[in-house]
Amino acid sequence: MKSLNKSEIVKLLPHREPMLLIDELYDIEILKSATAVVNVKKNSFFVQGHFPDNPVMPGVLIVESFGQAAAALTAHGLDKSTYANKLVFLMGVEKARFRNPVVPDCKLILKIEAIRSHGRVWKYKGEAFVNEIKMADAIWSATIVDKK
Repeated sequence: MKSLNKSEIVKLLPHREPMLLIDELYDIEILKSATAVVNVKKNSFFVQGHFPDNPVMPGVLIVESFGQAAAALTAHGLDKSTYANKLVFLMGVEKARFRNPVVPDCKLILKIEAIRSHGRVWKYKGEAFVNEIKMADAIWSATIVDKK
């Protein structure tokens, strides 16, 4: 099973700092599943305002992290000519649960799985953990579109 570091992820996704949230993708089963790492730091861009005295990673950024991990998994597995000049866009979040707050100075581990694909539409599910404690889970869908 292959792993991707941040510089390899940058080649697959259009996201850049500060919005590139995933730092590593490993345990990759092509087009099926992977594990991603998000290093949540004291100087992460959201900490200053969410919330200054009690910083918490916003749930929407956890969902964004799931989406980025899924997009990287998909882009990595597709033939480069199929993915050239394409973007992966989030279509919908069917279910998201936030079970525990994610605070700075932790390693957020995302376990994601592609549930199904139909043409350019993919459905995924994921779970987020810190120190083996479930922090969140979600089911979402995304589509691959032409860059414009």
